Amino acid sequence: MRLSVHRKAHFNAAHRLYRKDWSDEKNLEVFGKCSNPHYHGHNYDLIVTVTGEIDPETGFVMDLKRLKDLIYEEVEVPFDHKNLNEEVAPFDELNPTAENITVVIWNKIRAKLRPELDLEITLYETPRNYVTYKGE
Repeated sequence: MRLSVHRKAHFNAAHRLYRKDWSDEKNLEVFGKCSNPHYHGHNYDLIVTVTGEIDPETGFVMDLKRLKDLIYEEVEVPFDHKNLNEEVAPFDELNPTAENITVVIWNKIRAKLRPELDLEITLYETPRNYVTYKGE
């Protein structure tokens, strides 16, 4: 029997969507106001879902306190109130779209989980725009 446990988190961050090798005009055409050279920000909501078997000793799929701490260390500390383009690797080279942010978060958390657990990351950039990644 496999079940999923979920943990919500929140962080605020600024970013600019652009490609360094494109002109300002092309960046504006492709990314619109999100290519503002002075950046813009979002109040991101994050849902981390871990799926696995219930441990017969603890009754947990995963200790949610451990998941909370993992999200804090791997996401909230490095991302919260930061300019992603300027302060958070790998976004000095990787365009910080919601899609890329989601994959980066997935990779950071996946590296800290037991291999038999499945991971899904859902990142809300706005209440109506969100991305989900399962590592596929």
